[in-house]
Amino acid sequence: MAYMSMSLHAVNHRLTNVPVKQLPHLASCLAASLSNCGELLSTPQSQKSTKSDSDNAVQIHKLVTRLGSLLQDRTYEGRWTAVVLVKALVEAGQWEILRGCEPFVRGLISILAKSDPVSTKKMCIITLTRIFHLTYQYPTLVREITTPSLPGFITSALNLISVKPSSEPLRKLKPSTPFVEVVLQAFSELIARHPTIFRPFTAQIHSVLQTIIGSTAPTFPEPILEITQQLFISLHNCAPKNSGGEEWKNACRMTITSIHATSSSVFRAAVEQWESVDPSVRQISHPQNYGEEVGNGPDALGLGSWRGLDAGVNRLVVLLRMLSGFLGTATSSTVVMPVGAILDLTARLNMLTVPSSGSDIQANPQIGRAERENMLTELPRIHVACMKLLLHLVKTLETGVVSVAQTILEQALWVFRAEKFSREVRAGVYDLISALLARVGPSMTKQSVSSLTSTLRTCCHDLLPPAGNQNAPAERSDPKNKTKSNQITANADSFFNPGLKQTRQTSTSSSFPYLTRAASELLVAILTHAPTEFVSPALRAEIDRTIIMTSDKNAMLASVLNPFPAMQGRGVGTSIMPFLARSYPAETEVESLIRPRMPVLMNGSALNGYTAMDEDEEEEEDDESAPAPSTAPEASGFLKPMATPSLHQDMMDVEVSPPANKRSYAEDVEMKAPAPSTVDSLAGAQSKKLRFEAEQAAASTLGAASPAAFTGTAAISVPTSSIAGPAPVQTTTTATVTSKPTLAGGKKTSALPSAEAAEDESDEELPTLNMDPDTDDEDDE
Repeated sequence: MAYMSMSLHAVNHRLTNVPVKQLPHLASCLAASLSNCGELLSTPQSQKSTKSDSDNAVQIHKLVTRLGSLLQDRTYEGRWTAVVLVKALVEAGQWEILRGCEPFVRGLISILAKSDPVSTKKMCIITLTRIFHLTYQYPTLVREITTPSLPGFITSALNLISVKPSSEPLRKLKPSTPFVEVVLQAFSELIARHPTIFRPFTAQIHSVLQTIIGSTAPTFPEPILEITQQLFISLHNCAPKNSGGEEWKNACRMTITSIHATSSSVFRAAVEQWESVDPSVRQISHPQNYGEEVGNGPDALGLGSWRGLDAGVNRLVVLLRMLSGFLGTATSSTVVMPVGAILDLTARLNMLTVPSSGSDIQANPQIGRAERENMLTELPRIHVACMKLLLHLVKTLETGVVSVAQTILEQALWVFRAEKFSREVRAGVYDLISALLARVGPSMTKQSVSSLTSTLRTCCHDLLPPAGNQNAPAERSDPKNKTKSNQITANADSFFNPGLKQTRQTSTSSSFPYLTRAASELLVAILTHAPTEFVSPALRAEIDRTIIMTSDKNAMLASVLNPFPAMQGRGVGTSIMPFLARSYPAETEVESLIRPRMPVLMNGSALNGYTAMDEDEEEEEDDESAPAPSTAPEASGFLKPMATPSLHQDMMDVEVSPPANKRSYAEDVEMKAPAPSTVDSLAGAQSKKLRFEAEQAAASTLGAASPAAFTGTAAISVPTSSIAGPAPVQTTTTATVTSKPTLAGGKKTSALPSAEAAEDESDEELPTLNMDPDTDDEDDE
């Protein structure tokens, strides 16, 4: 805060002591200092209680007073400095400064009527527009400052760019005025927030816009045309209550009618094969005098007349851009979009294309060849505007474009097949198809995807650099063409600078970034949204090769994430993942694809996938962590040292049923059991002792299970001397035992082996070892 106070003191000192003639040189520095004092300037007066705060309040009041006097200064330098500093002060102080800026607004509006330089008046318009924007969020300030001052600002701004005769309600645009762009930009930003204030001036603004849009001889720059079209579309906001949507619809239909009228004159050199589906459009027919120069009079929008084919094409392109603005500009009320009329218009414009070598258009015999050729030369410009119009339609309708997507795609392919020699046309078609694929790509049929083959191949060629001159080596290597090659004029500069042609080709391929961007986005869209099984293997291979050679990260990611599916009759699909990893090894997307850090998913019954651990399991884990004594003979060679598998206590009660496996238990039982001496030698090598509870050990007796009915897999044979029964019983360590042995009376018995049941009261039990672990059971499960 101390720094801000010092800065404020310094600004006041300079404004007071520096001569006014030298202040414009310090204006930028003073404005930056005021911007840094935003916290001090925006602090409410009620919170300023200390002595330093009172001093700061005095400095702020001194600054405001000084700027107010500079706005009324007699010199241009003082008024220019005041305009710049008022804008910086208002933006930094916010509400605290805005609530007292009414004198500033009156002073700025008065400067617009003075003979100040163009830069000062432009800065006044920008500053006033900024003040009206900042007061919009405070209804009290709007009522006190904006509502009384905005009409005067509109009148003063209109006087800068036009003249209003006393006898006419409309205005006439001044020729060569430098304020057109800044005034129209200010109106375009304010009209949506204050439509009722602009309503009395709608007719005057409309007359000025008509002059700019309909201009043919003194054409305006593109930025002015764009702002004019945007303001023309925004005029529907000034309509009376609940009639803005109808006003928008009428303006849109009048624009379509004007385009049809202009097209009838521009396309008069050819016999159109188009017939409108709208009866009202078919009834519009203007008699033309083919002996005069092509032209047209005032149209439905009230635009002026034009003469000459170039002027007609310019008018047509401007109207198409304005119609695109109608579709792309947000409206405050619900509007009815004439989709059918727009598609009917684009069908007419796109149906007439540049004739190819094998086809020709039906020419009008009453028009000369020169006019017809000029018309065909201008067709790509018209079709580029049509592609942008359809692109805005697709983006506005979003998923609602599904019903007309096929029609739009067919129109785009008409133009592409005939005029793909134009880079602008190719870029426009690429953008339109990319937008269509993003919305209707997954629902496309095989025929629709196949129709894009030629477009995708051309797209790949646009991304790759042009090939070098491959004919020269062939001509030099052919001895029979010596006489012909001597007659060909060679470029001597190419011998002195061999890299000249290659450099020129590289610069030519990289001088059209809009085409490269559109082609790259189309490849990403076709890989991401279109069904990959409908793309032919040859086309997919060409697309992947192009992606690898251009090292396009987005396209490579799209190819990896949407692999070519394995289908009957086709080979195994390949992936370009190695090329992606090599080209972008440090990218996060590539790292997540190659080495994903996804946590392990667990199927636990407890919350968050974690299962409670029993005390017995914890005890077993403690036993496992103890070091095992090395008492087993290493030279036996019977088994390699391995950890004893941990068995849960509850597994002793699992009922046994014959598992469905390709290996039968009968084959396992017939396996030869190891010698009893080997089992005794391994008993001391096991450190873990299986412990069974008293209830389970008491329930398991030697006579509970019949040796004849037990069909478990034999792991280790037990000596017959340790079993008080007629036959030895085989034990198993298979984790998933599902066989259910039964007694002679049909009663189910426990699956506990009789060898372990005989020693249920002893802590030194015989460990169970799996001689031949069967992994097929685990694989089948």
